[in-house]
Amino acid sequence: MKIAFYCPLKSPNHPVPSGDRLMARLLMTALERAGHQVEIASELRAFMPEASSAAVGALAAAAEAERGRLSARWREAGRPDAWFCYHPYYKAPDLIGPALVRDFGLDYVTAEASYSARRNTGLWVQMQAHVLEAVKLASVNICLTRRDLAGLAAAPDARLALLPPFIDSGLLLEKQPAPRPGQLITVAMMRSGDKMQSYVMLADALSRLAHLPWQLSVIGYGPRADEVRALFAGFDEGRIVWHGQKTADEIAGLLSKSALYVWPGCGEAYGLAYLEAQAAGLPVVAQEIAGVPEVVAHGRTGLLTPAGDIDAYAKAIERLLTRNEERLALAGAARIFAGEERSLDRAAVRLGTILDQHLKRAE
Repeated sequence: MKIAFYCPLKSPNHPVPSGDRLMARLLMTALERAGHQVEIASELRAFMPEASSAAVGALAAAAEAERGRLSARWREAGRPDAWFCYHPYYKAPDLIGPALVRDFGLDYVTAEASYSARRNTGLWVQMQAHVLEAVKLASVNICLTRRDLAGLAAAPDARLALLPPFIDSGLLLEKQPAPRPGQLITVAMMRSGDKMQSYVMLADALSRLAHLPWQLSVIGYGPRADEVRALFAGFDEGRIVWHGQKTADEIAGLLSKSALYVWPGCGEAYGLAYLEAQAAGLPVVAQEIAGVPEVVAHGRTGLLTPAGDIDAYAKAIERLLTRNEERLALAGAARIFAGEERSLDRAAVRLGTILDQHLKRAE
């Protein structure tokens, strides 16, 4: 099929790296491996940090212009078979696809659509209505977590399918793990909100482990980099190594030389970085929170601790720093889990099957 691909939150071509951008690119690649032709339909970013009448009006006008542009193009050059929308939610609804789908008789697909009734306040009510409209219209809504499945139950008769989060593990599997004893690592952007909260928790937890020989490598950058560095200012020199932004190959190299991936995961939708670390052969220590259990198997590929319990989190890190036999067992299982069970190839097969089962054009 010819698939028009759209990401209202952030285009796959956006210059700033993020989990959203990575998953969008992975989905496009998986669709292509499943035999479909994929083209980014629009670069319009529908993200609104705050709801205001002016912002809503401007977005509606921009969406209308995009619908007009695409309609004219399709009438001249031919229409796609399906519209695939990645990650519509109340702050970034799809205001382009549903109308075009009705006008041209296309199949409509969402992936990682998110809905929560508690967001129905003020102008967000209108944006939430757009999300529900899309979910009800869709031939299938592909959910990456059980959490999202539960949220979309608010749309009666919504057609749902589960596709667990996945990664392209090739680069990570090419490098043979050679962990340095006590080498911890984390990969995360330095920005406000959940990311900053995780950095705060990680610094607090590690401050309780000064009696152990460890070193932390931090990969990432962002608007709150100075504040993140300040959180770790009290540690002895050499304990924290700041790497800044790195390429995928450089990150794979640093992961292969580390022994343990540490990131609390406050508010993580799931966290592709966890899968990347596991594919590199690292057990994970994170919280049992939000979507993290979707990508880390407690007791099999890492340890998950109760949400907000910093002492438990510190003790879990200590446990794997001092029990190398257990760490090795988790490391081996993690590499198989992320490298095989959550591989791009396996996801492509699953995604192809989902579309075959639900889309008219695939019949």
